[in-house]
Amino acid sequence: MYEPKPVVFNTAFAGANLGAAGILASAVSNALQTHNRGAWGVLTRTGGTIAFFASLGAAFGFTDAFVANIREKDDYLNGAAGGCAVGLAAGVRARSLPTACISCIAGAVIVGAFDYTGGTLAGDGRNLEPEVLKEVRRQQFFKSKSSFPVPSASPEASS
Repeated sequence: MYEPKPVVFNTAFAGANLGAAGILASAVSNALQTHNRGAWGVLTRTGGTIAFFASLGAAFGFTDAFVANIREKDDYLNGAAGGCAVGLAAGVRARSLPTACISCIAGAVIVGAFDYTGGTLAGDGRNLEPEVLKEVRRQQFFKSKSSFPVPSASPEASS
């Protein structure tokens, strides 16, 4: 049974998260530039980066939740649609239709594949190798003979 996603909450949450990442990117960009504005340069000189990142997050959060609610399914296609929306927004900022189309395709493929494969970079937590096989493999490793000759400490070997 499908449970509808809160579109407004997801939009605000994703926008706030990527807005925070935008603050970090803006701070790094501000630190690498030379100017006389001090710390306020994060907002005055490179503040557009914050808004851009926040808009990308909001576009993803809205599209992902909206498509899921329309389809009444929670699967990888929702993430792919969100990735496409992010790519389109990035292309619009670059003022290039080819960039927007390519970014849409790339975002859809990357996010769709990520969602399709489980949505985590740490794995799914399954232990694919039983403990018995791990122990047998460990014992075989430590019992194996070394392929390098080990010099003996006997006096006959030194003569």
